[in-house]
Amino acid sequence: MVNIDTGANLPALRNHNAALLLNLLRQAGEDGVSRLELAERTGLTPQAVSKITARLRAEGLAVDAGRRASTGGKPRTVLRLVPGAAHAIGIHLDRDELTVVRADLAGTVVAARTGRPLDLGAGAEAVIGAVAREAGDLVDETVLGVGLAMPGPLDHATGVPYRVTGFPEWDGFPLRDTLADRLGLPVVLDKDTNAAAFRVAVRVGGGQSFAYLHLGTGLGAGLVLGGALYRGPRTGAGEFGHQTVQLDGVPCGCGGRGCLEALCLAAVARGDLDEAARVLGVGAANLVGILDIDRVLLGGRVITGAARPFVRGVGAVLEERARREGGDEAVPVELAEGGDHPVAEGAAQLVLAPVFGL
Repeated sequence: MVNIDTGANLPALRNHNAALLLNLLRQAGEDGVSRLELAERTGLTPQAVSKITARLRAEGLAVDAGRRASTGGKPRTVLRLVPGAAHAIGIHLDRDELTVVRADLAGTVVAARTGRPLDLGAGAEAVIGAVAREAGDLVDETVLGVGLAMPGPLDHATGVPYRVTGFPEWDGFPLRDTLADRLGLPVVLDKDTNAAAFRVAVRVGGGQSFAYLHLGTGLGAGLVLGGALYRGPRTGAGEFGHQTVQLDGVPCGCGGRGCLEALCLAAVARGDLDEAARVLGVGAANLVGILDIDRVLLGGRVITGAARPFVRGVGAVLEERARREGGDEAVPVELAEGGDHPVAEGAAQLVLAPVFGL
């Protein structure tokens, strides 16, 4: 995610400025925003704004939405985004389940295929076939592309997964390009945690720094630093679950020992959610200490199924850390905001991001 605050009155930046205005229309929602306000907030001239918004209206992306009283002079015409003008498909490819959503330009889910059983180890042809069938049913001429989110590690830039924990057969498979060929649409591949974190970043805006910790069939993190999704130079950031917290500890599916993920999932498996939360809190405290983030968000099917003990337990570890270091307040711990399908919705947002210059 890129924070774009001002426009540029240069013909070469036509698409940049259109995306800038579309993002402001998206943020304004149903209330809309006037051309004068768009000019004031972007630094573009009123003439440039009028020219760009005329093109957006002609393309069906924006529409006049009535008039608003002004503090002086004639009432201002208000513009708003047309959410249904374009859509994106978002896919959450989990180890044992498939979720597919179709979202409009406002990020609203207009159709969904949820809870489809899936075996990530069934082989590429079987998995891609299942994904193509479910996604294909939601595709029409308004769909811009497909966002596919799955467990890491993977290379976002090339669209290739690496040795997904428990499923090493995916290592080096050209998943993005294969699915794009099957669907006839552009595909973006990213980690499940990055997609969910990006969804939150788009919704809250601003320059916040936070970690989204996802506990489901595995454990990972999505990092947003200064308002931007951080993937790292090799797109490998956020492999949170495979930090070693117990030397010579229990074996992990990644091949290591004493990994945070192995300890946390073992506690979940025996029903000890308080211990799972404590272990998760240790990892969260490591992130807070290293990155100096503003808050920690929790998500994933395990946490949403028992949010209270996890929010309380992770919070307790961070409070103890703050006391130990003499800090005034602990970094807040919260359940990630809303959405029935946060990873799939975030994957759709990854497709829509260029439309809004994000």
